Amino acid sequence: MKIFKLTILFLTLTFINRVNAQETIPIYFDYLSDNVYLLHPAAAGIGNCAKLRLSHGQQWAGVKNAPGLQTLSYHSRFSGESNVGLGGILFKDSNGNHSQLGAQATFAYHVDMGGEYFNQLSFALSGMFAESKLDESGFDTTDPVISGLVTAENYINADFGLAYHYRTGFAYFTIKNLLLSARNLENSAFESLNLRRYLFSLGYFFENERPNRLSFEPSLMLNYSERTGEFNADINLKAYRKIGSNNTLWAALSYRRGFDGNKVQELSQLTPIIGINLSKVMISYTYTQSLNDIVIDNSGFHQISFGIDLFCKEARASACPNVNSNFR
Repeated sequence: MKIFKLTILFLTLTFINRVNAQETIPIYFDYLSDNVYLLHPAAAGIGNCAKLRLSHGQQWAGVKNAPGLQTLSYHSRFSGESNVGLGGILFKDSNGNHSQLGAQATFAYHVDMGGEYFNQLSFALSGMFAESKLDESGFDTTDPVISGLVTAENYINADFGLAYHYRTGFAYFTIKNLLLSARNLENSAFESLNLRRYLFSLGYFFENERPNRLSFEPSLMLNYSERTGEFNADINLKAYRKIGSNNTLWAALSYRRGFDGNKVQELSQLTPIIGINLSKVMISYTYTQSLNDIVIDNSGFHQISFGIDLFCKEARASACPNVNSNFR
């Protein structure tokens, strides 16, 4: 009960301190590279290993100052058989002359629902602090709106998440950007900026224990923005093949579709991913290509991810690869 009370207290203090909240880490396809925690805080400490993950992504490789994202994340159980999971993320997000550098910390609590198979309910809360920077020093203009300076402001935000795992099935629900911000308009009035997003993931791992056979993990991720009404859906299929007793070669294919209804072109992207787990080391490459008629650059989005599994314990009975890092 003490943990629940502390969580409620933290939520209360967080909402009291609503200052300059802005959107946090962009939602790419990192979560399919065994990095679910980057998307859903309830994944913190979910598995039998602590997970260290590093990723570098760059959009429109041929375009100067194109969007890019770098993340470093770590999460694990607090200790031994503890129900508490802890996690942290460092990130840098850049887009043209705007960039943000931030850190995120997560507290998760996992409840064993009992039974012969893996059966767990989880909830989590993340708090984030970041610096948002706008560099106008390179602009050669007399426009009074442009200061010609490097300006920065600090802000905070928070995410809340739930997860349920039963055997090899999983479901995640996350509310991102819990805090609201206010923009100062020219007439001294304030406009509320609601950046809240709702994420829902659902999937099932079909393990094939026969030698040299593929195991499959279909999944779905839904992403809804409360303020703009933007709605995206990721349809994913991931395939695994064991190589020996400790290695796994895997590949994923994701199709992201937007259902905004009020845009000239709705979002449409295809993302193939390939990766390999060599014992406790994970390496993957992600490529995203827009399928829209109008694109800025044909080079797409490229991302490299690297991970290490640490302090591994015995695998759980019948669970998905996100839980059992050494299911192989």
